[in-house]
Amino acid sequence: MAKRHRIKEAFKATGLRGFFSEDRQRTKLEQLGDPLVSLAKLIPWEAFRETLSTLYEKERKGTAGRKPIDVVLMFKILILQRLYNLSDDQTEYQIRDRASFQRFLGLEIDDGSPDAKTIWLFKERIKELGLERDLFFQFDAFLAEQGFAARSGQIVDATFVEVPRQRNTREENATIKAGCMPEGWEDNPHKLAQKDLDAEWTEKNDQAYFGFKSHTNVDEGFKFIRDYTTTGASVHDSRMLFDILDTETKVPAASKEALLENIKLVGRELYADSAYRSKECEEKLLGLDIPSLIHERAYKNKPLTEEQKAGNREKSKVRVRVEHVFGCQHTSMNRASFIRSIGSARACMMVGLINLGYNMLRFLQLLKAAPATG
Repeated sequence: MAKRHRIKEAFKATGLRGFFSEDRQRTKLEQLGDPLVSLAKLIPWEAFRETLSTLYEKERKGTAGRKPIDVVLMFKILILQRLYNLSDDQTEYQIRDRASFQRFLGLEIDDGSPDAKTIWLFKERIKELGLERDLFFQFDAFLAEQGFAARSGQIVDATFVEVPRQRNTREENATIKAGCMPEGWEDNPHKLAQKDLDAEWTEKNDQAYFGFKSHTNVDEGFKFIRDYTTTGASVHDSRMLFDILDTETKVPAASKEALLENIKLVGRELYADSAYRSKECEEKLLGLDIPSLIHERAYKNKPLTEEQKAGNREKSKVRVRVEHVFGCQHTSMNRASFIRSIGSARACMMVGLINLGYNMLRFLQLLKAAPATG
């Protein structure tokens, strides 16, 4: 032990420690592409404090006991969780183990980390207050202030958000689908606590999915998520269209038809796949002055014409941008569309934080791509 101490002191005396100084480490990490360095520097974390402070509004009865951990620190931990898709236990471990996480959070190695239970309880408070949407739209307002307001077309699509599959019998699944509680579950609270009664089974392209569905509105120009909602996995994509559609923003009309009718301002044009096309939907969009660029669809005994196919190919060049968003969440965010939670309220909270985390990453990408000024 004494020999090790002498070696350590001798190493310090050589001045070699400066080679591993914090500034040099941070610069090197930035060069290697660590997003956490830029994330810590460029996101206005303190701006969220007022919104987050509502989590601890309950009046303290005295000065005894441990004070709550800083809300901004806890919020940054939740963003880390979603960027790397970590469980609560893994989050605690990684904060203690990874220097990059500690630097991002402003912690020293001796500070330790909030434990998994503290992280879980903080998420529960956000879920109870539905605060994830307030945080999401607060950051969206910040994006607008930075010159990233949504003014171009809007692309709507949905993706599955899977949860751990439940090993229920066919009879139990049928009972849950009917909105009832399977027999014997209420008598076993420990078993019931691990059962997700809100997640749903569905099938697409002969593949089964269990969980929820994230319905997303992405702007064409910057590829930010502008609105979202979460439902059970079996809900059809088109049912939630008008829940997330921007019907208020007006932009200069571009189509010849609109100009001929002397329509100067219209809604942001809508891109979506053929699952969203229906006569009712087209009529509603027309009434809202929102140009429809939804894909044409074939019907029985009425295939698409060559002109319609060509039109769909042109629309796909824009619509595909929403797939880039889902691809980033699946790859760069470590399969963020698989979450470890039980119940629809927690799923809504997790999806909101996933979308917020994606927007933060996208903001950094756009800043990096912007030409240097000055």
